[in-house]
Amino acid sequence: MLTANSRLLFLLALVCCVSSSPRSPTRLCRRCCDQLDPPATTAHYQMPEVRTVINMTILKGDKGDRGDKGTPGKPGLEGPAGQRGHLGPKGSKGQMGAPGDACKIPHSSFSVGRRKSLHSVEYYQALVFDTVFVNLHEHFNMFKGKFYCYVPGIYFFNVNIHTWNFKETYLHLMHNDKEKVILYAQPSERSIMQSQSVMLDLALNDEVWVRLYKRERENAIYSDDVDVYITFNGYLVAPGIQ
Repeated sequence: MLTANSRLLFLLALVCCVSSSPRSPTRLCRRCCDQLDPPATTAHYQMPEVRTVINMTILKGDKGDRGDKGTPGKPGLEGPAGQRGHLGPKGSKGQMGAPGDACKIPHSSFSVGRRKSLHSVEYYQALVFDTVFVNLHEHFNMFKGKFYCYVPGIYFFNVNIHTWNFKETYLHLMHNDKEKVILYAQPSERSIMQSQSVMLDLALNDEVWVRLYKRERENAIYSDDVDVYITFNGYLVAPGIQ
């Protein structure tokens, strides 16, 4: 009986000791997955808001001076050609230009003669001349009996010969290697003067000459040392377009 009372008294004393000790703060039971609330005593810090303010009065000020022109850029690709436009009306006639320099107008002319008679041979031969009347710029070659064109254009040529009694006269005026016109006279007991003329369109370095040829009959032209019966003439009528 005493022992039971002693135990009871010990328990009471123990309870009084425990109840008299300071009590710890009450803690709530939370699950591990729950987020922890921030302590009530923690102060909240908020970032200040930054706003851009544009002063429109500055932008609307007086217009400044124009700057220097920049360097041009690279040219672009060439576009496709456009369609051809309609033909416009004919313009009015312009004023006459000033006369050109006479020294620059091209000239070319010659006039040569032969004082010796000539009989044909068995082949073609050029008629060579021994007398010069005019040979501007030496365009006529006296050794070959040929005129060489150094000024392209339209030329006039003329051949005059004297026939021989009872002999045939047969000549060609040649342009390079082609016969252009013929000078012909049948055999006769009387000699006569014969003439042939032609205009030719010559290119640079073209040749013009007179060719004698023997046919079935003897071909000959007459002249002497006193008078000139045989002449060959040519001159530029109109220069070609450059």
